[in-house]
Amino acid sequence: MILLRKFSFVLALALVAAVGLSACSPEVGSKEWCEELKKKDKGQWTANEAKDFAKSCIF
Repeated sequence: MILLRKFSFVLALALVAAVGLSACSPEVGSKEWCEELKKKDKGQWTANEAKDFAKSCIF
């Protein structure tokens, strides 16, 4: 019973951390996202990021 309670606590803590971290990313295509990507080294961009950057930030 104690093991189940500890597991539930750890699971709840991980869920809160995941939700908290995902809320920090700006929406793809937004002005903030474009500025954040401009600061990132272009060699580290994914193919999807490059495509979205060209579509949202250049055109």
